[in-house]
Amino acid sequence: MESQNPEWAVEMLGITKRFPHVLANDNVTLRVKKNEVHALLGENGAGKSTLMSVLFGSYTPDSGVIKINQKEVHLKNPNDATALGIGMVHQHFKLVENYTVAENIVLGAEPKNRLGLLDLKKAKKEAQVLSDLYGLKVNPDEKIQDITVGMQQRVEILKVLYRKADIIIFDEPTAVLTPQEIDELMDIIRLLQKEGKTILLITHKLNEIKAVAERCSILRRGQMIDTVDVASTSEEKLAELMVGRAVNFHIEKAAPKIGATLLQVQNLSVQNSRGITAVDNLSLEVRAGEVLGIAGVDGNGQSEFVAALTGLAKPSSGKIIFKGKDITNLSVRQRIEMGMAHVSEDRKRFGLVAEFTVGENAALKNYYKEPFVKNKFFLDKEAMEKNGEELSAAFDIRGGEGGAESGAMSGGNQQKLIIARELSMGASLLIFAQPTRGLDVGAIEFIRKKIIAERDAGKAVLLVSFELDEIMNLCDRIATISKGKIVGTYAAGEVDERQIGMMMAGKSFEGVKS
Repeated sequence: MESQNPEWAVEMLGITKRFPHVLANDNVTLRVKKNEVHALLGENGAGKSTLMSVLFGSYTPDSGVIKINQKEVHLKNPNDATALGIGMVHQHFKLVENYTVAENIVLGAEPKNRLGLLDLKKAKKEAQVLSDLYGLKVNPDEKIQDITVGMQQRVEILKVLYRKADIIIFDEPTAVLTPQEIDELMDIIRLLQKEGKTILLITHKLNEIKAVAERCSILRRGQMIDTVDVASTSEEKLAELMVGRAVNFHIEKAAPKIGATLLQVQNLSVQNSRGITAVDNLSLEVRAGEVLGIAGVDGNGQSEFVAALTGLAKPSSGKIIFKGKDITNLSVRQRIEMGMAHVSEDRKRFGLVAEFTVGENAALKNYYKEPFVKNKFFLDKEAMEKNGEELSAAFDIRGGEGGAESGAMSGGNQQKLIIARELSMGASLLIFAQPTRGLDVGAIEFIRKKIIAERDAGKAVLLVSFELDEIMNLCDRIATISKGKIVGTYAAGEVDERQIGMMMAGKSFEGVKS
């Protein structure tokens, strides 16, 4: 019988975990074989991260049994899990930014010298040995604040390996990585499996599951739906199991009805936080009734460009014209009042306030207007919460019921809340920066259809995305950015992914510019 299989590394039997207003895990049973890559798939808020947090000791289940290598265990905290060889690479890294790579790796389990003090030399040596062994290529002396997100993730992996984990949980590990870094991470997971590790991979991305996982368990609304063999299950079937219906990966759209030019960017230059030119003499325009996509590898000026457009950064030169008016020096609120909406790539810093409810976050940009004020001076919390409930129903936002803080929701539900707020404001120019990052396939389909609906309603849409399939599927025109410059703008259908990729890498492509 399956339940008596001696090869189980992890058995979670009948796990139930409740939070106020939310049943996160409902009698869930999960079994993972030794030395396999086992994917955990589900919609935003399906209970995946909660289940793995139970396994890592961060949460105590209300009921159920956990077995590690056929022995029942009781995990009171992550230290108990670590002692049993369980490690977790969190979606939001647990690193100290002003510490070095080596100091972060050994933090909490530091090698000591004869005086009982940190043996930094030994810490560096052990970090370097692990780095070399797994091909992770980190510099033990660099500070976390000075390395890329991809490198920070490698440090998180090395932290787990340093503690001799045999069972490693990856929680949405590719949510903030570039395509190249994602490929490198998949190679690292394969290597860890080759070294005898058991891997649990939480992800929304079906292609990643197909690339590295052998089996996949699917959660839906806190319940275990099925466990399938990955090799014999199509991406379409995985998506259907996850959301409970067929999912359309390609968004059908009619030919655009182009209107007036709403946004003109003229010779714009913007410096980054280090005073280096990130946007270099960039010009483009966005017209009503179209989606203009900005394609490029992360770090080529996209963030600084969007910050300048939305008033979060001041250009060093150039102009931004919106609806025929020079808005280069206008405030963020003035741009919002003119009809500019912005979905930020960094939802935690610029998208929402974690301590606020759904209703309060939904009213962040117009809290001073009707219907969110009464008697001209007081906020109407009831009106805010009613609006939040309506948006939650319309956009399937889960986890914010009963006045819960938005910071307690899953990242995908936070993203849907931000998009709901921006689309509900009636803006004529919509700026989307990585709008589907961290979303499940059902939510991605939903948001992409919303973007096309806004375009069909005559809105001007600027889409900045690292996902080439998203750019190719949604955009009417595609502008490719490299080193802060637009290296080519083409109508949809004039270029393919290979040619766009060449331009993203800074190579020239002979085509017809539009």
